[in-house]
Amino acid sequence: MTEPATPTETPELPIDSTVIEDLMRQQGEAMQAMFAPFLPTASTPPPGPADMQHWAMSAAKLQKMWLDFGAEQVGQVEPVAARIADPARWTSLFSTWYSAMPLAQAETQAKLWEDGLELWTTVLGRYGIGSAASEAKDAPLPRKDRRFADPRWHDQPWFALLHQTYLLLAERLTAMAEDVEGLTPERQHQVQFFTKMVVDALSPANFPMTNPVVIERTLETRGENLVKGVEHLLADVRKGQLTHTDPEAFELGRNIAITPGKVVHETPLYQLIQYSPTTENVLAVPLLIFPPWINRFYILDLNPKKSFIRWAVEQGLTVFVVSWKSADASMADILWDDYVRAQVEAIDVVRERLGVPQVHTIGYCVAGTTLAATLALLARRGEADKVRSATFFTAQVDFEKAGDLKSFIDDSQIKMLESMVTDGYLDGRYMAATFNLLRGTDLIWNYVVSNYLLGEDYPAFDLLHWNGDTTNLPAKWHKAYLEDLYRDNRLVMPDSLEIDGTPIDLRLIATPCYIQAGREDHIAPAESVWKLTRLLSGPWRFLLAGSGHIAGVVNPPEAGKYQYWLNDGTPTTLAEFVEGARETKGSWWPDWIAWIRAEDAATVPAKGKRAPGGRGDAVIEDAPGRYVKTR
Repeated sequence: MTEPATPTETPELPIDSTVIEDLMRQQGEAMQAMFAPFLPTASTPPPGPADMQHWAMSAAKLQKMWLDFGAEQVGQVEPVAARIADPARWTSLFSTWYSAMPLAQAETQAKLWEDGLELWTTVLGRYGIGSAASEAKDAPLPRKDRRFADPRWHDQPWFALLHQTYLLLAERLTAMAEDVEGLTPERQHQVQFFTKMVVDALSPANFPMTNPVVIERTLETRGENLVKGVEHLLADVRKGQLTHTDPEAFELGRNIAITPGKVVHETPLYQLIQYSPTTENVLAVPLLIFPPWINRFYILDLNPKKSFIRWAVEQGLTVFVVSWKSADASMADILWDDYVRAQVEAIDVVRERLGVPQVHTIGYCVAGTTLAATLALLARRGEADKVRSATFFTAQVDFEKAGDLKSFIDDSQIKMLESMVTDGYLDGRYMAATFNLLRGTDLIWNYVVSNYLLGEDYPAFDLLHWNGDTTNLPAKWHKAYLEDLYRDNRLVMPDSLEIDGTPIDLRLIATPCYIQAGREDHIAPAESVWKLTRLLSGPWRFLLAGSGHIAGVVNPPEAGKYQYWLNDGTPTTLAEFVEGARETKGSWWPDWIAWIRAEDAATVPAKGKRAPGGRGDAVIEDAPGRYVKTR
């Protein structure tokens, strides 16, 4: 009979008591130095009545704010905030994550203990504490992270030990998630993503009593930073959304989205904006831009220096842009067919308005995915010649490797999203929270520290203003999109999907295509965007831009930032493309406009309806129109 295996025991690793004594002594001295301005000494009197009154006022303000908020929220909790922060949901996610990780195994715990003890010895030695004091004194800390770049994380042994231990644990947890076995690729990706969420959330920088910068600010302001921070926090809870920028700093049509133009066509789903020419002659073939409806179109018109729309107008293009309506109850039955039909209609409206046979098109993100379906539909119907060229900004059609967003796409997540639907639409704040989670350190916890703990004033940042300007989504479209494309990847299956009664086969697309991907794009990874090249029947040009989903697109030449890569060979994979690519510094926009002109360089005078709102041209209103302002 085989003897039962004995459990692995965690080894006992003795710690010299003098190490602990030295640590406590040095930390005590460091804390004395930090608190010195606020503690009485022989030469410094204790805090006076004014100081004590200041602290008391801060405490009273905090207490009153919480009491007022509690009374205000009785029976009327903001539904978006309540659903996003639902404890049961997060507990379930954490339990599922923990069960997949080997954290409870004795071997794992023993290895963590050994690594931790080695780290402590190294870090304490830097401060002259313990057996490694002579070798490690004044040596750099073993791990670096920009969240702990402030010298106050390094000046004191306790805070150095704290953040270095956190970075060690973060490193080990990330490695565990990457090596976990017995899971499907989709499930493993979810475990990796949730591990990152947990690691980001547990940073000692995110808590007031473990962040030396926050402690010092609190002492300096006598608690006023926490008062201001709680004001920010409660305001965000009331509106169900994290605030990134000064909400009063920007106004559409005043200092953002200000390129001159007119709304020339309108339907219940979109407005069509035509921008006023700034050149005497314009290219004969106009440009029609389809931005994503999960965001506002003015990401392409933030300000004159960053505006792709303004720049395209200055290059001699007649530019039209679709401004999608944020979903409401009237759009409960909107499906993907409706968005494809809207693209076809907009193409026809522009052709008829200017009396031209063809248009150039751009599709950004989900609107680029939709543009691919539109092109396939037109090809099947024998109407492909309506589109002279198609440009895709960070757009996916094959969702096999669709990046971090796939972590939110399984049957349980889709069912959870269904429970959040109100009046047939999904509140845009849910999508905003999802996209923020993809970059939790930058878009969530960075602002928890600055807004809530340090109580800093909001910056005026146009990109972050746009990022927080959410749009609601039709629930039926959203559910079908997640299921048919992200989950089941049906768009790349010939004739698997029908739109407006027409089977869709992307292999029919022979329209010349310009495909832009972002090298660091976490929403539409470059490898996923590349897959469109494998499906097209016509000529294509693939360009890999530096940066990600937004900055990789919105990169004006004047900024002199980033770079892009092209490959004149015949690569069949993204890896082959990168291996043989040539790098060019700066913006890729000049390469794109050269490609557009090579497609058709004919020009016409910028007269008549080429200049919207002239004599006899009935327009609806000035750009940027009403729909972009609808919440």
